[in-house]
This record gives sequence, structure tokens and C-alpha cells, in this order.
Amino acid sequence: MATLAERFESALEERITGYRGSQEISDSLLRHFGYAPYGPARRGKRLRPQMVLRVAASESAPIEHALDAAVAVEIFHNYSLVHDDIEDRDELRHGRPTLWSAYGVARAINAGDAMCALSFLSLEHAAAHLEARRVLQMLALLHEAHAVMCEGQSLDLFFESELSVDLADYYRMIECKTAQLFDASCRLGAHAAGCDERTIASYGAVGRAYGMAFQIRDDVSGIWSSVDETGKTVASDIARRKWTFPVVWAIAQPPSAARTAVADAYARGASLDAQTVERIVEALDSLGARAAAMEAAAEHLSIVENHPNAELREFLSATLGLTAAR
Repeated sequence: MATLAERFESALEERITGYRGSQEISDSLLRHFGYAPYGPARRGKRLRPQMVLRVAASESAPIEHALDAAVAVEIFHNYSLVHDDIEDRDELRHGRPTLWSAYGVARAINAGDAMCALSFLSLEHAAAHLEARRVLQMLALLHEAHAVMCEGQSLDLFFESELSVDLADYYRMIECKTAQLFDASCRLGAHAAGCDERTIASYGAVGRAYGMAFQIRDDVSGIWSSVDETGKTVASDIARRKWTFPVVWAIAQPPSAARTAVADAYARGASLDAQTVERIVEALDSLGARAAAMEAAAEHLSIVENHPNAELREFLSATLGLTAAR
């Protein structure tokens, strides 16, 4: 009997390979998702669709009730990645060339837009199993998440030209840009299971808290992990002066040579060369920024640990490799 993950992968592949639009868009979709003739290839963790499916399953909903929402969330997430790669000029994603670096910016934008449309069309298929009113609520939820994510991306881009960013601004940015879709994923799973508004909101809070922890943990990986582990260029966020948690936290520390090295480099208002990036990483190490980030992520994860759904708690904690702060 196929597992939840296998059922999901089959449904996602069917939706992507079954695209019947232009050949250019079809090729872009196949390349991005790693399907033939461009795959098999390294893919993402599928965390957001797993949230949809696990929440629904824990509330005793048949997988068919949540499968279309899970596919929709994964396609939507990938649409956001395509546009994010363009805006950040990232050339690698999952260890292979990003769409814009392979095909150019215009074609990548168009492919991303097609993914956005496909995600909502996928969610509409849920009407085969759920009441129309419920599906409309789910569509509205994903649209609202989309709008908030755009706000978060806008803040992220704006902060690149800022000479200083505090932790409150950073948290506001990642709550919009990253945590919002995790929130929506959990809510969609609860909707698919026919939960009441209070239960839906409680699952959303878990998704949001997890999303905050996830982004902080991702900031750490972006600085201290290898390209083989992340599939992305190492420390590229620092080279572009991205305001990640370790950097924001480091600059908020008492005066020291290491703190000054980070603050001065970020105050230049321009991209940083490889030597400067290396010095910043060394300064972050000496300040203890990595440990501080992991502690902050664990604090957010504590909210997850208080939720009554034990299976979901264990799954989310395991995906981050963290123990919640007590």
C-alpha cells in the first residue's frame, strides 16, 4: 500500500508532467521539478505538503480530501522559489541551475507565473471531495498567504539597502516571507479534515511558529553548511548583505572587534567580496552567532511542543534537528 509521501509524489508528478500548455513552459516545469528528461534529481523536503497531509490524517481525514491542497501548496512554494531566485540572483537550487540562469529572467518569470496559476487550479480540484464553501475558504487562505509573502519579500529586498536592521524588523520579515506559508499549510490540512475555526487557528499557530524556527535554522545552514548539503552557493546571503539572524544578532551585541567587523562590512551598502565574507563568518563564529541562532529557533519550536498533536510535534521537531527550549 502506497505511503502518504508516495501518494503525494505521484499526484505532484502527474500534475506537472500533465501540463498541456506551451512547450517552453512545460520544459521549464520539468526542469525545475527534476522530472524527465531533466531528472531524477535532488528535490526539496516537501515540508509544506507534508504538513497539509499530516494535519489532515491526524484529524482522521481520508488522504483524498487533502491531496489536492498538498499538491497546490508545493507548486505554490516552488513558484515563490523561482521568483526568489531571480530577485536574489541565485544560480543554484537543489544543486542544479535555477530557471533564470538556465533560460533567462523573462522565461523564468513566466514559468513561475504558470506555477502560481497551477497551484490554485490544483486546489480547486479539492471540490471533488469537499464542500464548495470549504474550498472557497481554502482558496482565500492561499491568496491571503500569497499577499503576505509578497510583503515579506518586499521587506527582504528593502533591507538589502539598509545599513542596519534590528531583530524586530527581521522577525517581521521572516514571519511574512517564510512562516506565513507554513501557517497556511497547516490550516489547509485542518480545513481538508473539516475542522472548526478554533482548531484551524491552533494548527496555523503551530505552522507559524515552525516557520520562524525553520527560517532561523535555514539562515544558519546558508552560512555554515556546504553546497552539497544545501544545494546552494555557500554564504551567498552574506555576499549580498542579506540580513539573516546571525548577522542581525551579532550587530546587536556589545561593542567588540568581531561585532565591529560585521557592522562595518554591512554598513558599506554594497555586495561583499569573498575575503570579506570569510572575515564576517569568522567574526560570527567568535561571537557565538550560530549557537544564538539555534537557541532562538528552539524557543520558537517551544510553541510547537505545546500543541496536543503528538505525531505532528515529533515530525516537526525532527525535521529541524532541534530540541525545543524548556
